[in-house]
Amino acid sequence: MPETHTMLFVTFQDGGSARAAYEEVKEVHGVRQAAVLERSVDGLLDVPESWVRGAGAATVAGGVVGGLVGLLGGPLGVFLGWTAGTMLGGAAEIQHFQDAAEGLMVYSSGLAEGGSLLIAELREHTPDTADAIAARYGGTVVRRPAEEVEAEVQAAQAAAERAVRAEHEEEE
Repeated sequence: MPETHTMLFVTFQDGGSARAAYEEVKEVHGVRQAAVLERSVDGLLDVPESWVRGAGAATVAGGVVGGLVGLLGGPLGVFLGWTAGTMLGGAAEIQHFQDAAEGLMVYSSGLAEGGSLLIAELREHTPDTADAIAARYGGTVVRRPAEEVEAEVQAAQAAAERAVRAEHEEEE
């Protein structure tokens, strides 16, 4: 079976089951990121768990590359290059995390009060491993192509930006 880039949405009746499944899903080959969302009986949304494989790598790599380039300028050049590279790498990670957070908000709207949702981005050859984890903890699985999910999140971001612009225009 060919590898697919998938977003996995698994709903649970309680947070304990979602968090237990989350701990297992993080260890599955091909999982790139995962998060647990919980909606309280009062309707408040919480993200008690989130994880991204390789978080920090862009920041470290940017610092190393900047430091190496800075070797041309001596000790001060190394410091300035490392600092600039770290800042650029960190900015890229922050943008990635902001995009991921906005995606979580888009898909949390259908989460029932008192319910939990495990969301994972993964590349998988077969659904068996993730399905077995979900079944073990009583979860209901929905798979979506990652490209579709990304397009929906981008559309929601664009709509939110348009709404903010319209609100600012009305205020002026």
